[in-house]
Formats: sequence, structure tokens, C-alpha cells
Amino acid sequence: MAKIDLLSLTSEELIKFTQDLGQPKFRGQQIFQWIHKGVKSFEDMTNLSKDLRESLKEKAYITDIKIEEKFVSKIDGTTKYLFLLEDHNIIEGVVMKYKHGLTACISSQVGCSMGCSFCASTKGGLVRNLMAGEILDQIQTMQLDIGERISNIVLMGSGEPLHNFKEVISFLKIVNDEKGLNIGNRHITLSTCGLVPEIKKLADLQIPINLAISLHAPTDELRTNLMPIGNKYSIEELIDSCRYYLSKNNRRITFEYSLIKGVNDMESHAKQLSLLLKGLLCHVNLIPVNLVDEGNFEKSKNEAVKKFADILMKSGIEATVRREMGSDINAACGQLRNRHVDKA
Repeated sequence: MAKIDLLSLTSEELIKFTQDLGQPKFRGQQIFQWIHKGVKSFEDMTNLSKDLRESLKEKAYITDIKIEEKFVSKIDGTTKYLFLLEDHNIIEGVVMKYKHGLTACISSQVGCSMGCSFCASTKGGLVRNLMAGEILDQIQTMQLDIGERISNIVLMGSGEPLHNFKEVISFLKIVNDEKGLNIGNRHITLSTCGLVPEIKKLADLQIPINLAISLHAPTDELRTNLMPIGNKYSIEELIDSCRYYLSKNNRRITFEYSLIKGVNDMESHAKQLSLLLKGLLCHVNLIPVNLVDEGNFEKSKNEAVKKFADILMKSGIEATVRREMGSDINAACGQLRNRHVDKA
């Protein structure tokens, strides 16, 4: 029988696991607290009996990812990590410093199958899903390395979170647990390229996290050219799923829009986007596109970005331009992993 990763279990699942070993409920609670303090060895769980520790060694393990490489921006202190998983796959994580605290951008998959043309994470396709414990351990590892508490999480690293629905939902429950890292749902943002059925499933769970939609175009024709997911779900279907999410959670949705020179950054696109989002409780995050080695896109000029934002705001759509973080260390998701894999 395969060993179970205890870091991937919710507190309820861990309590059941220990009860199945013939242990009382409080033992599961003790183990949960140990592993969420960052303890990786059962030997260090000093309030457990020797027999229980031996039994845990036989039947379970605790995910323990390692820092393969680390880069710190000299511009703004952004820290980029390449993490080595136990199967030798590589994922990325980023810690960004803001006035309100530290925000961690974490990965949910090794690679990605969504194929968005301007994203480095999709090169090479999807290798595998991450387990909940591997998603969580990115945060634990970064906190231990930096020596400060991470207060905000964005699931915007490598992978499509809703394509790994089960493990991501488990992660959300675990990271929110008051006996664990205790990071509030309102401090967590999940970004999706638009898996319509999964957005509705997430809405039904009524977990009050922040939802961000990677939109990047106001029409189906343009979006399909940039994002293959547009072939499966139309913008109308996507916006309908957003309305459903709002009906269940009433949490403002963020629409991410990467501005690409001469492709989707014209005044006509801004006006189309304004009409599309009219009446929605939403915010548009305008992102000057990151340069991808394999792509031929250029960033929009500053004047075009400002004009685009002005048109949205004059139409009653709140819009901001994302501040570029860690530009000197290739902090955009996928860039460093690709270079590392290419060298291997």
C-alpha cells in the first residue's frame, strides 16, 4: 500500500487516519499541529509515543520540497524560487513585498496544458498535478527561508488551478485551518483561464476566496487566437459563469487582461471590454505582457496602456495597471523553470 502524505490531509482527514491506527482523536490534532509548524520528521514529534512514530513511518510521509535555486530582485526585493519536488520535477514560487505584508504566488501543477500563447508556463505541456501538500509546502518553505509570515496567497504560478480541482480545494481548506497556517479566504486569490464548469463548482462550495479570470480579449475570435480554452467555452459562457459565481459569493471578480502591442490594446478593444463587463461587480487588472522567449509579442506602449485604462474607468469599470515585480530576475511564472529544464 502506498504511503499517505499527511500534509495533503485536512485536519478531519488526519484525525480519521490516526483513529484508523487505533489512536484517540487528540493524536491527530497533535500531528496536524506539528506538520503545520513545518516539522518534517516523525522523530521530532516528541509528545507522540515511539510506537506511534514507528507506525507513522511505515504508513505515511510528510511532503518536503527543497529550494533548488533562489533569486532576489535588487529592484523591489521580490524573491523567486525554483523548488525541487521529491520526484525531481521543478516548480516555481514567488514572494512579493507590499505595504500590507508578504504575498506568495504559488504553483498548482508541474507545467500546464492550457496553451496560452503569451505564457511561459505552458511550454512542454502538463507534467502532473501537484498534491495539496506540495501546494502548501511552497508557502511553508518560503516562510521558513524568509523568516516572515506570508499573509496573502495568489494561485497564479504554473498550472491551471481549476484543472487540479480536488487537490486545490483540499489545499484551500488546509491553509485556512486556524490550527494550521490560518490564512483567511479573503486573503487568497485563485486565477483561472476560464474552466466554466469548475467555476460553477467552486461557486457552489461558497468558499469566499477572490476569483481572478484570465480574459485577455473582449471577443471570441481574438481570445481563441490567444487562448485555446476559447475554443471550448465562449466568452458569453464564461461571463455567465462569473455571474453565477457572484450570485453565490458576492465577491468582486478580477479580470486579468495582458496588453499586447497591436493585438488587443486598441481603443476599440477597450470599448468592447467595457460593454462586455458592464453591470458586473468586477475590477480589471491590466498587465503589460511579459516577453516569452518563444513568442513574438511586444508590450504595449505606456500611452496605450493609460488610454485603455481611461476608457474603462470612464465607462464605470474599475481598472488598475499591475506594477511589474522582480523584472530583473524573470519573476513571471514559467520563465525560470523553462530555462532550468532546458539546461538539464
